[in-house]
Amino acid sequence: MNYQPDTHSKIIGYLLWIFGFLGSHRFYYGKPITGTIWFFTFGLFLIGWIIDLFLIPGMDRQADRRFREGNISYNISWILLTFLGVFGVHRMYMGKWITGIIYLLTGGLFLIGVLYDFWTLNTQISQRNTG
Repeated sequence: MNYQPDTHSKIIGYLLWIFGFLGSHRFYYGKPITGTIWFFTFGLFLIGWIIDLFLIPGMDRQADRRFREGNISYNISWILLTFLGVFGVHRMYMGKWITGIIYLLTGGLFLIGVLYDFWTLNTQISQRNTG
């Protein structure tokens, strides 16, 4: 039997989909370009957001194949980033204490760091889980 890692959760995907008109679920599943488009167009004027309700299972399977599992949980990291990103808690969770404290003191490095993390968090976690 072929082992398939479960790095991302459909439950978390749907939780983030509630805020999906801002693209959060797309960032979570490793789709930063469309996540940014959703952010600036409110989920393609809510039409793309509604369609994504049916696309999440497929996005979840793709993310599970693409990203490495390990000690750092994608689900916990994404929840921390989405709801506490400006405080750097997600970075501290990943063991990046210095940048976590910088985020804490600067509002997520003036929100630019939070945006950067929305684009790169999955890759950051994969690298930490590999090394």
